[in-house]
Amino acid sequence: MVSQQPRPLAVVTGASSGIGAATARRLAADGFQVVCAARRADRIAALAAEIDGIAAPCDITDAASVAGLADQTNGRCMLLVNNAGGAVGLEPVAQADLEAWSSMYASNVLGAAAVTKALLPSLIANEGQVIFITSVAADGPYEGGAGYCGAKAAERAIVGSLRLELVDQPIRIAEISPGMVHTEEFSLTRFGGDQSRADAVYAGVPEPLLADDIADCVSWVAGRPKHVNIDRLTVRPRAQAAQHKVHRVST
Repeated sequence: MVSQQPRPLAVVTGASSGIGAATARRLAADGFQVVCAARRADRIAALAAEIDGIAAPCDITDAASVAGLADQTNGRCMLLVNNAGGAVGLEPVAQADLEAWSSMYASNVLGAAAVTKALLPSLIANEGQVIFITSVAADGPYEGGAGYCGAKAAERAIVGSLRLELVDQPIRIAEISPGMVHTEEFSLTRFGGDQSRADAVYAGVPEPLLADDIADCVSWVAGRPKHVNIDRLTVRPRAQAAQHKVHRVST
């Protein structure tokens, strides 16, 4: 009897919805066994059952929770997708909610760093890859975006530093920087559940990106040969030429 080789193991943080859930599904279709990591245990349990993956309830801002996530991989992790994070608020600096800024820094920056640090030994041993989902918000500031732009710029700094530090190691460090992606929760979370403000972000925009579009990018980046590293892939909908230039049609 020929023994079946175990599937390569991928960890996706923020897998309970949006880009994270879409990425978990796509990587499973690509042949990975996916560890679905997020705080909402019921959602990732359903997702893991759907894709024959592993549910890993995890708060990436909690050291013990991150250590538990690393333990669940049993040294098998070949791909880490740092997707957890998000934006909170859109106030000018003069009215900034600094607690919201702290929460964004904790999830987008410190959380991504903590998970990466915990899984690096496994990733290097398995000649693996880390993909960070950042944002075009890291490219430069916009009104009301100081907190989120700063957090994503700091996350991008981790990507660049890590790639330099590990240049002699068998590991690839990549970044995918999405523009306008219409998911069910990103803008709703940013505006504290205000559906009308969330809807206004995408109003009149012909075909914004969807979570599956970013999952497709993750799949492509992860699927390059081991000697090929995609430093940064910026992806926007055709209607968004730049952070400040978005085509909208009358409705």
